[in-house]
Amino acid sequence: MTRAPDRILPGVILMLAFCTLAPMLDVAAKLASAEIPVAQIVTARFLVQGALMLPVMVVMGLSLHIGRRALGQIFLRAIFLMLSTFSFIAAISVMPVADALAIAFVEPFILLILGRLLFGDEVGPRRIAASIVGFGGALLVIQPSLAAFGLVALWPLGTAFFFAFYMLSTRQVAGYMHPVAMQFHTSWTGLVICLPIMIACEGTGWAEFDPVWPQGLFWLWLFGVGFWASLSHICMTYALKFAPSATLAPLHYLEIVSAVALGYLVFGDFPNALTWAGIAVITSSGLYIIYRERMAARRVVAVI
Repeated sequence: MTRAPDRILPGVILMLAFCTLAPMLDVAAKLASAEIPVAQIVTARFLVQGALMLPVMVVMGLSLHIGRRALGQIFLRAIFLMLSTFSFIAAISVMPVADALAIAFVEPFILLILGRLLFGDEVGPRRIAASIVGFGGALLVIQPSLAAFGLVALWPLGTAFFFAFYMLSTRQVAGYMHPVAMQFHTSWTGLVICLPIMIACEGTGWAEFDPVWPQGLFWLWLFGVGFWASLSHICMTYALKFAPSATLAPLHYLEIVSAVALGYLVFGDFPNALTWAGIAVITSSGLYIIYRERMAARRVVAVI
């Protein structure tokens, strides 16, 4: 399957859907982390996601076979997703979701640079400016610092780095693999990687890795991690299929709007005046990108 020509608007809409749904995964993971080790939550994410994707694969008539060409890239994609997920859950097990997400928002800068170096994506001054403005808004929402949270504040930096590579590997695989198949194979590959680690760590007493038997609602939280991961990342995968990463990167800032809202509703983190100012800046930046892309699309249609 060849990569479809860039269709900016569908990519933008799907990226906005990702930004709305992804914090649901974070909330479920934070709730689960009260009793469940971080590595076990990551493993559950892959297990549930793979199980949910299996019937979808069958109904859509997609092949369960993975070719040699894709095997190595799917393996790397699973590794990057596993490391990114572990880093973020380790952070939010201690920090508020929005705090960790604000720190992780150095990821679009990494993505813009890598997209330019590896794929030759066009990165104009307006996109760079929108990214800078959006990052400034993220800092207004939550002022992350080592002084406030200690070394745990470094975990979201790992999330940013690994997620940038995950996004780029997704773009490569999306050129010849169906998005649903991509999520299915990534999930089961991730599970194959995680399970031996969990088995080896059982009984070690290592808090982040030693598995426990979930009780009560914690089963629901673990299922929620996989469910929201499946839904949100399908949206992100399709978004990258339609639009270049440099276009979508600034929109990723809008995820913090959903994170702040859910943080208030679920955990009682009430936004202060700076937080609301930051939300306004982030939203304005995202809306500006959408406006610019719509104008560009109209010019292309007018030429045709």
